[in-house]
Order: sequence, then C-alpha cells, then structure tokens
Amino acid sequence: MSKLCVVVGGGMVAHRFVEALRARDEAGEWRVTVLAEEPRPPYDRVALTSYFEKRDPELLNLGEDHLWADPQVRLRKGVTVESIDPANHTVTTDGGLTMAYDALVLATGSYAFMPPVPGRELPGCFVYRTIDDVAALRGYVEGLAASRPGRPVRGAVIGGGLLGLEAAGALQKLGARSTVVEFAPRLMPLQVDDGGGEALRQLIEGLGVEVRVGTATSSIEGRHEVERMTFSDGSAIDVDVVIFATGVRPRDELARAAGLPVGERGGILVDETCRTPDPDIFAIGEVAHVAGRVWGLVGPGYTMAEVAVDQLLGGQGTFAGADLSTKLKLLGVDVASFGDAFGSADGSLSVVYADPVAGVYKKLVLSDDAQTLLGGILVGDASAYTGLRPLVGRPLGCDPALHLVPAGLEGAAPQADLPDEATVCSCNNVTAGSIRCAVTDGGCTDVAGVKACTRAGTSCGSCLPLVRKLVTTELERSGVTVSNALCEHFELSRAQLFDVVRVTGLTTFSEIIGRHGRGRGCDICKPVVASILASLGHGHILAGEQASLQDTNDHVLANIQKDGTYSVVPRVPAGEITPEGLIVIGEIARDFGLYTKITGGQRIDLFGARIDQLPHIWRRLVDAGFESGHAYGKALRTVKSCVGSTWCRYGVQDSVGMAVELELRYRGLRSPHKLKLGVSGCARECAEARGKDVGVIATDKGWNLYVGGNGGFTPRHAVLLAEDLDSEDLVRTIDRFLMYYVRTADRLQRTASWLEDIEGGLDHVRAVILEDSLGIAADLDAAMAAHVAQYSDEWRDVLEDPAKLARFAGFVNAADAVDDNLLYVAERGQPRPASHEERAAGVDLVDSERRPVLISGPALGRGGVR
Repeated sequence: MSKLCVVVGGGMVAHRFVEALRARDEAGEWRVTVLAEEPRPPYDRVALTSYFEKRDPELLNLGEDHLWADPQVRLRKGVTVESIDPANHTVTTDGGLTMAYDALVLATGSYAFMPPVPGRELPGCFVYRTIDDVAALRGYVEGLAASRPGRPVRGAVIGGGLLGLEAAGALQKLGARSTVVEFAPRLMPLQVDDGGGEALRQLIEGLGVEVRVGTATSSIEGRHEVERMTFSDGSAIDVDVVIFATGVRPRDELARAAGLPVGERGGILVDETCRTPDPDIFAIGEVAHVAGRVWGLVGPGYTMAEVAVDQLLGGQGTFAGADLSTKLKLLGVDVASFGDAFGSADGSLSVVYADPVAGVYKKLVLSDDAQTLLGGILVGDASAYTGLRPLVGRPLGCDPALHLVPAGLEGAAPQADLPDEATVCSCNNVTAGSIRCAVTDGGCTDVAGVKACTRAGTSCGSCLPLVRKLVTTELERSGVTVSNALCEHFELSRAQLFDVVRVTGLTTFSEIIGRHGRGRGCDICKPVVASILASLGHGHILAGEQASLQDTNDHVLANIQKDGTYSVVPRVPAGEITPEGLIVIGEIARDFGLYTKITGGQRIDLFGARIDQLPHIWRRLVDAGFESGHAYGKALRTVKSCVGSTWCRYGVQDSVGMAVELELRYRGLRSPHKLKLGVSGCARECAEARGKDVGVIATDKGWNLYVGGNGGFTPRHAVLLAEDLDSEDLVRTIDRFLMYYVRTADRLQRTASWLEDIEGGLDHVRAVILEDSLGIAADLDAAMAAHVAQYSDEWRDVLEDPAKLARFAGFVNAADAVDDNLLYVAERGQPRPASHEERAAGVDLVDSERRPVLISGPALGRGGVR
C-alpha cells in the first residue's frame, strides 16, 4: 500500500515538489495531500505584478491542471494547519481535521514583514505578497480614483528592494503616482553597489517615480485613513496609499510549536537532505534554514524540492547551496546581479563601464590576476548576463572590457565554451552538460525538445539565448548541419528570401529560383515562395505560374476532407451575421446536401462539397455578400469576439466593432502560418483573446494588446505587448506586429515560437514596433496600407475568370462526370461519410447528390473499395 506525504503550503515550491514526486515516483510509492492556505491552486508569485494587467488569478496558475486531477494527488484549498504532532505523525487543521502522515513536508514560505511604524494599521496600508494582497490594493486605489476624479492617487512604497520596485510598478499600472522610500543609501542594496544604485535611481526617476534613499519613515498619519507620511529628518509627503515592501520572515510558527529547532533569525533548521531532526519531517523553500541561511529566491526552493523528493524515493540528493543570481526587469529597467557582486573576496578587482547618458552601469568582479570571473552587476543593459553568469569561478578567456562595452564599439566578446558543470538555468539547476546530453544522448534536436527534457528555460526564461547557443553548437559538433536554409534549392532562410523578393521586386518563382536558388524547387520552397508573393501583393494565387506552387488546399481554395470532398467556409467577421445571411447559408447547405457545423472561430463550415460544386456554391455565397474565409490558407482565419459593450452589462468597449474592423483589415493577409485574433470587451475574456496570435482585451482606458498565443498541440498564453491603447494606436501596433512577423518568421512558424526564437524576444519586438528601434516602422505601416488597398476576394476573382474556373472539374478528362465513389449515411439529421463497414453492408446509403444507393453486394468502386 502506498504511503502518504502531507505537504503544508500551496506555493511555488510546494508545486514543484508535487510535480517532481509524481514525475519520478514510477512505482506509485507515495500519495500526496497538499494543504494550501490560500483559496486557489499554486500560482506564480514572481509574476504577481502581472495580475494588474491580466486581472484573472487563474492566468497565474502554475503547471497543468492534470497534476491536480492525478488520483495520487489531492489538493485541499483554503485549509490552515493549526498544529503538528510529530510523535503521532499527525497534523490538525483549523477545521478540526486530524490527518496522519508518513512524511511531512513544510513548505509554508514567508510572510510580509511590516516594521512597527506608527499608523501602519490605518486603512490604505498594504503589503505585497499574495493575490489577495494585490487585489485589495487594486480595489482600494481604483476606489479612490473613482471618488476623486481629476486628482491622481498618491502612493508610496516603503522599501526600495526587488519587491519595492515591483510595487512601485504596480502603482504606476494603476495610474497612481509613486514614491519609493529606502532606508539604505541606494536602491536594491542587496543586489547592486553604489554605482549601480545611482544608475538605477536615475532610470527609475526618469520613469516618473520619485526616489528617496537614506530615508527612514517615522509615522503614517491620517484621521480615518492614510493621508501623510513623515520621515526622521522632519520632512513629510502627502499620500493616499502606502505599500510595505520591507522584506519577509519565514513562517516557522508550526515548527516552533512542535518543538522543532529554528534558526537564530528564523527558519526551520534542516540538514543537507532538507530533513529536520525528525527524519519524517522536511522543510523546503523560504521557510527552511539550510546551509547556514534562509534562501529567499525560488530557484533554491526548487532545488530543495528536488532534494526532498530524491530522499523520499531512497536517493542520495543533498542541498549544497544555490545560485543567488538575479535578473529582473523592474519598471522596464533591466537589472542583474550575480556571484560576488560586491567584490568581498580578498584581492578582487573590479572593471566598471558606466554611461550616465544611456543609463547603463556594468561591473565585473575578477580575481587578483584579472583572469577569473567572480561576479558582476548590470543595470540598464543586462544582455551579457546569460553568457557571464555561468562563467563565475572560471577564466573569462578574453579582455573583460569586451563583455561590458556596447556591442560593436570594441567588438563582441567571444562566446565561451562552457564546462559541463557550469549552471545555465539557475531556476531549475540545469547545467551545460545536461543540455548537451539532451542533444547527444536524448535525441533532442531543437530548443523546445531540450526544454521539455531538462526544464531549462521553463521558469523565468532568461537563460534561453544561452540554451539556444548550446543546442546549436552541440548539434554542429555531432555532425548535424545546422542551417537556416529553406531547403536544398535555397540557401536563404524564409526571412532572407522574403527580403530578397521584396527588394528586387521579382514576381515569379522561375525568376526567383533562377537568380537566388537552384534546381526546379520542391514542395517546401514552392508554397513558401507562393506565400511570399501573395504577402507582397503580386497577383492572385491561382494566376499563371503561381497556381502550380500552391499547397493542396490553396490549389482549389478549399480544405480537402477524408473522403475527397471539400469544406466551404465563408467569412463571418467577428461572428456577426444577419438572419438573411444565416438563411442563405442554410439554403445552400440544404440544396447541396452539405453537413453544417458552427466552429470555434464563430463561423459556419459546410462539409461534403465536390470540387465541381465549389464554384456553384461560392457564386451563391458571393452574390449574397459573403467572401472567402481563407480557412484553406496560411493567412488570417478569424477574429473572435464577445458582444462587448453594445449588449453585455460588463462590457467596457465595443469589442464586436473592433473585431469587425480588424477582420476586414487583415483578411487575405498571407503569413508564415495561420493567424487567429480575438477581441474581448472586458477582463472576463469571453473571446479567449489570450489564446490567439493577437489578443485584444478592453479596459476602461482603451485596449490591452497581447501577442503570441495559440491553442493546438503546444498551447501558449499570449503575453502583454502594450496596454491602454486607443483604437488608432491599437490598429497601428497590430499592423506593425503582423507585418514584422510576416517578414521575419520561419516557414510554418506560429507567432508564439517566433517570439521565443527571435533575437531579443518580446522586448526586441516591442522596441521595433513601439519605439521604432530599427527605423522600419514607416515601412511596416506602408506595407500594411498596401495590403489593405490591394485586397480582393479570391473566390470572387475566380468566378470572374473562366481560366481559373476551368480548374474546378471532377475529372480532368470528363468535366461533367460525377464521382460515384462518394457514399454517405445520415447521422443526427445530417450526412456524413459512410464507414468501410457501412459501405460493405450497403444499407441506408446515399450518393453525393443525396440520392439513395442500393447495393446488393459489397460497395466497390472503380478498381477498389469504396
């Protein structure tokens, strides 16, 4: 019989523990019960500030839901453990439930510390630790703003560390003014030195946040709520809300009450196996005092979780310390600190590069011979972090200054050949050797495979550029040619080929392959060139030579089905359709005997049309005002929407109107892969916009824009690109995003993987689109304007061209012949293709004209089984 492990705490480290135990316990030795105090499953506390953008706590949930559906796992939410009885191996909850355990894991984390400042109990004082904390803060600030129109809410944050700057960013997102008050002489005193702190202060103040360092708060004052803060130097400021971000303390009260030893400054004392003196009780994460200290980062907590799992399964894993390096973007400012950042080692040397104008400060700490990297600080530009952090304790191999000066000024620093034991992903403790083994022994051939195999890059993602370089290098060493070539006929990548065609103005495949390729082409490069030509507006896809380049579906402007018939999908912008339009579609389906289904994209699919019927069906649709929905092409498919403010009492913007505008603007836009958009009229997100390549969510101030989402085999949530845009800025931003994607993505690459693969990721794309960092914004705008101006419905064009119409015949040598191999049965009042068994039985069959077919023997067609 399996044993029971009880986990007290439902945070990130508890989640990692459960996830690791279920992944490694192949024999099913352990069952797990998680007692979580919060009323929700474990969520990403590191991304807590994003709650102000998403406003849906479920979007912060960690991992997949199937973990909690595992029969070996039980999650009990909203449960507080009151006491532990180590002698009897039980825990007791606030509801009076006593639960026995075979092993107990304490993952209770920390609580937000509030110093004894007079007035801290006043309404308007908050901490910044949980979803409930930030939800209460948001509600309070928004309530103040609504009650005092015309006057901005004035906020202050006590504490200028990581959490304090996050909180200041949260206030800004809520439209409040913010002041950061830090007792130390600089911001982030535990991560950066005086030079880095000064650079950070200038950058933060440049973003509209007031900074007061070397300042102690004396009191918070107000008659009924927060109104004023006073400081030890006698000065004061008027405030409406105060956030305490003054650190955390381990939640070790259960262990204390149970007689388990704790550290001098808190934290449950455990050995290197994460066990307390009671061998059946473990402590992991921020509550554990191990290796001489309490570790306040999630990376070491994850390592402890893995150690505890290893011990439960009979392994020998131990915790020997962890990497305390950090890389964050605070208020949009890059900050990184790693290794011996303050140069505390005897004889250490520092190399510093500072550019106050650009707001950049970089420092490397080296050994006394200036050969070995000991640590560093990067403020304003942390691009070198991924390459430098794994080299801590190792020779740099080049002039240290090459890692600090801007790229191109003195030449780029060479990429070091990292030793196998160098840690690449500190969040998940993945070494360079593990990544190399995933390629050489595990059969991984790309970054996605390595991420799935090793978990590298699956947490904060800052190591992904280095992971990508290691994978590429290892593949090349293994004899695998790593090439961006489109195929054997083109040495160019798709993006390079797109630029060649755009710049040269070539309009045919023959010209393009003659000048820039070789051979006659293949089923890879031909459709790509066809797509590029269509994206650049070089004629109808079935015109002349282009017709021979198309994929199977594009070849006949319809999706082929399993029985050789086709589907018909008219465009229904934003899912909005008139009763007359519904009647037309219904009559067509009835007259041609088609199967009908409403899709997830809010339009109607008609199935079972023969190729010779397609022009007749589309003529009726076009005459009724419909046009191609491009379900067959790598192009815009749909823009899904909710009803928005026009009907819904929760809607804050006209989502249908915006969705219709976007769909009519981007219809026919050919791209590397299909494109799906969504527009939601409020934060309830009924249109599921964050599961789309481009998602738009209404706010009181305008629209938030998300990009890079998709469903499918590897679902992704879209990420925030810009917020509170007005309609004009929203459309312009989407224009640029789509055109930049069309120009630079690889063949068959969705926007999600494109954002991950493109150098610089989302930050780079944001800079290109919103800041015009490459100076191409006007060109992207012009390209989209040209697309909109040149758009023409592909099916209408076919119906007006006898040469194109001639393609739609059932048989090449008998244009009027009908395929009698198509047999159907009725199901739920509609036709569907007959199965092999139903064909063999020959009962209740109809043909493609929906006429009864009587077959006395097996239903055989010309030369084979029907």
